[in-house]
Amino acid sequence: MRSLLFVPGDSPAKIDKALGCGADALLLDLEDSISLAEKPTARQLVAERLNALAGQQDTPRLYVRINALDSGLADDDLQAVIKARPYGIMLPKSINGASVQQLAAKLAVHEAEAQIPEGQTRIIAIATETAQSLFHLASYQGACDRLDGLTWGAEDLSADLGSETNRLDNGDYTDPYRLARALVLVGASAAQLPAIDTVFTAYRDSEALSRECEAARRDGFSAKMAIHPAQVPIINAVFTPSPEAISHAQAIVDAFAADPQAGVVGIGGQMIDRPHLRRAERVLARAGAAKTRS
Repeated sequence: MRSLLFVPGDSPAKIDKALGCGADALLLDLEDSISLAEKPTARQLVAERLNALAGQQDTPRLYVRINALDSGLADDDLQAVIKARPYGIMLPKSINGASVQQLAAKLAVHEAEAQIPEGQTRIIAIATETAQSLFHLASYQGACDRLDGLTWGAEDLSADLGSETNRLDNGDYTDPYRLARALVLVGASAAQLPAIDTVFTAYRDSEALSRECEAARRDGFSAKMAIHPAQVPIINAVFTPSPEAISHAQAIVDAFAADPQAGVVGIGGQMIDRPHLRRAERVLARAGAAKTRS
């Protein structure tokens, strides 16, 4: 996945529009974009849209962002939507790997009740929305086979920290949020999971979005979340490997395939070792996934 677009769960029209925007995944939201009074209606509407889209070809992956496990709302969310077979659940305000395990246990029960194969429902965890969570990024390693990736959030974290802002005047994140971003990237890598960059809220500023995407890709993120359909083409373009990157990666893979015992190979006047091979394999995997979605 390159792009994951949030869509309010109480708007079937927005969900239908989002289906055609090119996003690799839709995050049907039952949490922040839905008022407490509207949550029952949103649950019903999301379940109806999931049922209507079941079995259709070429749809994005459909995740549902439920409410936090300690909110008192998550069980009602799961009861409403799991029987409609979403691709996965996004877990907000995850504290650690145990939070994911707690959700996985709940999913197993709902899957059994709905006669869904155990483990079919995937999980993406938002792993930095509380101060406490920043101390536990290493705990996701080996926590759950359902995990599709880790991502981070700056808005809820700023509320928890009491920050006046999470960005400097030039648009860069302040230090606490740079730390959260880095910890998610490292934690995801340690757990061998995709690292997904957070949303860019200034949805009309396409140049700044493109710069932030390029920085995320440079550092090791493989995808980015979006809050507006207009952001999706930019995100997809940045996180799709270029023909030059694919060609270079393929040359590295081919060189090691031709000499499996080699620790180092020479390509274009550069010495290329095994870490470069792993990086090249990731580039080709992303390119293959992008081709499947295009």
